[in-house]
Amino acid sequence: MGKFGGKVIVITGAAGGIGKATAKKLSEQGANLALIDLNLEAVKQVILELGLDDSRAIALQANVAKEEEVKGYVDATVEKFGRIDGFFNNAGVEGTTANVEDYPTETFDLVFNVNVKGAFLGLKYIVPVMKKQGSGSIVNTASGAGLIGSPGFVGYNSSKHAVIGMTKVVALEVAPFGVRVNAVAPGVINTRMMRQIEKNTVPKDAEGARKAFGTAVPLGRYGEAEEVANVAVFLLSDDASYVSQSIYTVDGGQINQ
Repeated sequence: MGKFGGKVIVITGAAGGIGKATAKKLSEQGANLALIDLNLEAVKQVILELGLDDSRAIALQANVAKEEEVKGYVDATVEKFGRIDGFFNNAGVEGTTANVEDYPTETFDLVFNVNVKGAFLGLKYIVPVMKKQGSGSIVNTASGAGLIGSPGFVGYNSSKHAVIGMTKVVALEVAPFGVRVNAVAPGVINTRMMRQIEKNTVPKDAEGARKAFGTAVPLGRYGEAEEVANVAVFLLSDDASYVSQSIYTVDGGQINQ
């Protein structure tokens, strides 16, 4: 059965690199999955690739910034599986790269709607389910950018600082109910998001930007989505039963050097 046999895990941003890698590891350990993404066909493909049938997985389309759609994916998960044991609150967008005076207001709004409001709404509707059960584990996807300042990333960095703040607040609110809340804070990870950040940072030399980002990491390379997934799965599991309100950096030593 595996460590997650019979457990129900919700993942947002499930069609992206880190979401998909986490879904794979959880499925291999017996979890039932509710996979949420704005791109329904992409998340259906994830389920197909994982070899899961309707008894173990459900694909749901939702814009995480829209309250009714968030309520909808939570209700649909409970209706199908009867409970929610884990929540990987993972959906996010990177925005663009520009100094504050040039940063588009509409992009700032988009980044906060998805990264902050989306994370908040997921917590708002899943926490009551877990409190009623008297158990559950939540992992928010923050970022190393939520712990430092990065010139040109006022939208993204600010949003991930907010996710870390929410993690700490909600962890304290739900602890008396047997629910844990932690966050992963990835650094430079080899995903679509970093491809876009590379292009945004140095439009005419994205490959050069990639090499520079990798060289800045003490381990000397980008991380892989599976390496973030390993930490997320640990935090969702009973192996982390005494871990809450913690922020786990997965960044090759970059932030704390």
